[in-house]
Amino acid sequence: MLNVEEALRYLGVRGPVPDGLRGQAEDVAAQLTARITPRFVYRVFPLLREGERLSLSGTGIVLPGRTAGTLLAQCDQAVLLACTLGSGFDAMLRAEQARDMARAVLLDACGSAWVESGCDAAEAQLQRRLPGRYRTDRFSPGYGDLPLQVQPQVCAALDAGRRLGLSVTESLLLNPAKSVTAVIGLSDTPQRARIRGCAYCSMRESCTLRKGGNHCGS
Repeated sequence: MLNVEEALRYLGVRGPVPDGLRGQAEDVAAQLTARITPRFVYRVFPLLREGERLSLSGTGIVLPGRTAGTLLAQCDQAVLLACTLGSGFDAMLRAEQARDMARAVLLDACGSAWVESGCDAAEAQLQRRLPGRYRTDRFSPGYGDLPLQVQPQVCAALDAGRRLGLSVTESLLLNPAKSVTAVIGLSDTPQRARIRGCAYCSMRESCTLRKGGNHCGS
């Protein structure tokens, strides 16, 4: 289910939400969810340790930095996840931008919330398939000190181009635009390490939510 409150947060809304704005957001959310369904793929990999070096077996992917080191400290496996709203959302957004820019802004925010809902659905499926395994928070290239440079390797390991139509631009962004890749650790013990906010995010200087005094909730 698309979380309208989260969409409004992506929009930068703080405090009480005007009824008119909430109603518009709910209308846009209903239109979006009727037309677009998030699609996702994931794979589970053994997590290899060589000193402080973390890598995923069989992929060539190294997960550098303290973000991965902290979150995966007690894990023996890691999940790579990709989720996208696909090119259909991009076309939908372009059409809305040509008709009504204010509504297009709402649609963009709803799209961000909807792709995160797709990631939540992937995690729910993962939990059903691997009962008894405990998950870390998911974290993405570009968060903390996990570099965006691992983005192409993540997509390659998931065969995301063929399976989801997902590609990585020269600037290491994902295409289609409303797409997410993430890493999730798996352990036999409950995981207490958590994502710890803006100070750990590589987007902290350019994030529009942070500039508006808000945050993404991570």
